[in-house]
Amino acid sequence: MKKRWPLFIIILWALACKKPFSPPASISADGKYLVVEGVINGNNDSTFIKLSRTKKVDTLRTVYPENGAQVTVESDAHNIYPLTATIPGTYACPPLNLDIAHKYRLRIKTADNKEYVSDFVPVKHAPAIDSLGFTAQSNGVQIYVNAHDDANATHYYRWKYREDWQFHSKYISTYLGYNWPRPVDQQIHDCFAGDQSTDINIASTTKLARDIVYQGPIIFIPANSEKIETKYSILVKQYALTNDAYAFWQNLQNNTEKLGSIFDVLPSQAQTNFHCVTDPAELVIGYLSVGNVSTKRIYITSAQLLPTYSPQYPCYCELDTLFVSPNPKIPQELAWTEQYNRSPSSYKLVQAFFPTPDLGFPDKYTFYTNLCVDCTVRGAVKAPSFWK
Repeated sequence: MKKRWPLFIIILWALACKKPFSPPASISADGKYLVVEGVINGNNDSTFIKLSRTKKVDTLRTVYPENGAQVTVESDAHNIYPLTATIPGTYACPPLNLDIAHKYRLRIKTADNKEYVSDFVPVKHAPAIDSLGFTAQSNGVQIYVNAHDDANATHYYRWKYREDWQFHSKYISTYLGYNWPRPVDQQIHDCFAGDQSTDINIASTTKLARDIVYQGPIIFIPANSEKIETKYSILVKQYALTNDAYAFWQNLQNNTEKLGSIFDVLPSQAQTNFHCVTDPAELVIGYLSVGNVSTKRIYITSAQLLPTYSPQYPCYCELDTLFVSPNPKIPQELAWTEQYNRSPSSYKLVQAFFPTPDLGFPDKYTFYTNLCVDCTVRGAVKAPSFWK
């Protein structure tokens, strides 16, 4: 016990140091700085540049897209490639034929006539991804990437991913209404959903004898996730970074994902290679990289994972059974909505029970909330075009 007392004191001290934080006026002021996200891609992928504005710490709104901007890619050989607005705040162009002998930059002119440019950046082509793999652990699935560069010239890697999965609702709706079976083409039990990466995945091989990434972690999926209930797919994109670009992403990772304990690094302002031409003192957030991206996709089925995995559905599904007196005069589509006060906007009919085979009207219905029955609340019944 005497040996444990110092540990207890440290834990109590750490807990006592946590206090609510209210940002001072200087931090919560309206400093809407331009944020630039994206990579100038080469001949194997389109270029997407996302423009937005920073927000106050206590603002509920998540994104302020920068609309109405003119965005172009420029080379040091004076070639210009315009980008077109797609969705709010996003600008795109088809794959570019990048010449590694030249450098490229991004020029942005916003709707308020402010102009921003990046530094000219060299082209860094990413080596091919050797493989994607996974390990099924007791508490979930760890997905990892393997890559290398025989030329020993990459050293700095970054990964983004797109994940898609097939899942089920907890219960199956077999009826549309009063004595009205649900057609197969209107099933709402089997769906597909997807998501994009938001975390920062980077790695450096500068301290290794060879330029090799072995089982670099990409994402961990808990054992109770719906993502791995039936079938899961992930598409990983690999980028090669310059030394400065890697420093930017590492600093951003430290500021956003590695805060909260007394052993984490202190937050600091991230460097940038963007500048405001109109107002050189104005802060711009982001870092431009240029080059080809390499990609690889894998599929994971539930049969490849541990049998102990069990999905936790995002709802509390309590059985709601109603005993009714059949009334054949009530139209089929109204029998369980108006008479029994169960709106289809909130509930779905799961089963209808018939007391005897010769009775044409059920005397009991079972309902659940839409979240427990209708998978289209969280996904779509149509599979992605690439789905195997």
